[in-house]
Amino acid sequence: MKRCIEIAKNGLGTTRPNPMVGCIIVVNNTIIGEGFTSPYGGNHAEVNAIASVSNKSLLKKSTLYATLEPCAHHGKTPPCSDLIIKHNIPNVVIGCVDDNELVAGQGIAKLINAGCHVKVGVLEEACKTHHKRFFTFHNKKRPYIILKWAESADGFIAPKTKDEQKPVWITNSYSRQLVHKWRTEEQAILVGTTTVLDDNPSLTTRTWKGLNPIRVVIDRENRIPNTFSIFNNQAETLIISSDLIDFSKPIAKQICDILYKNNINSIIIEGGTQTLQTFIDENLWDEARVFQGTNTFFEGTRAPKLSGMTVSIENFMSDSLKTYQNDQHINI
Repeated sequence: MKRCIEIAKNGLGTTRPNPMVGCIIVVNNTIIGEGFTSPYGGNHAEVNAIASVSNKSLLKKSTLYATLEPCAHHGKTPPCSDLIIKHNIPNVVIGCVDDNELVAGQGIAKLINAGCHVKVGVLEEACKTHHKRFFTFHNKKRPYIILKWAESADGFIAPKTKDEQKPVWITNSYSRQLVHKWRTEEQAILVGTTTVLDDNPSLTTRTWKGLNPIRVVIDRENRIPNTFSIFNNQAETLIISSDLIDFSKPIAKQICDILYKNNINSIIIEGGTQTLQTFIDENLWDEARVFQGTNTFFEGTRAPKLSGMTVSIENFMSDSLKTYQNDQHINI
């Protein structure tokens, strides 16, 4: 199952909104096939794993391992449970049950009814954590939310004044490249009006190969000119204005509802302090990734405030990266 989780990560950022499943097939403690979920619209992990087995006659005495319950419904592809049954695979080991109402135990039931021996719950918590985006979307009816910002050594995310309409870099080039990698892993990216007007960002992945995220911009009064970079043709852009939500009511919850309706299962929020603090105050976030550089601003825009959360710390050359986990949202 650890190997299933390991290879499943090859699908990060490409399978959405489908889960990134990993699957291996074993005979006599030897792996004879493995696969992970193809980009959306392509084969599921079980299909790829079965296809990778050169001697299909071995399948009749094999054990198939998968991080998530095999599907039982027709979507972009036929049900994986039907394919497992077709090849007479006798044993199936599943990391966790698929809570999607289209599956929700039906795949397991179909396998058992066909005579398969099914074991569920192997490395269950690790598999649930791996599928955190998928489970958050289906169970909480909102995307998995990652907050990200960089702050100076004295706790500011921006100086009081600057000379040009572009970002003032706090972090080094290694940290900035990592952020572009993160953008390829999530389905969308969100910022506020001030960030766009001050920096004119493109919000794309320029230093890492991968898909550009959908750009989500909060622009209450539609103040951003259509000549700005967020309106180029490099990625889709969704504007959250007063035409879509009521700004006199909790904003983050309304935005999450819109993202859910647009089938967005994960988002990284890179907005300014006001945007980030809005999601923090409404407790609508799952992770926060906070860089701290070595420079000092002395005055400017203060960084958002988090407290009482789980923290891990890494170093990237001169920068430190603190990763916060919202303890209230661990059970997904």
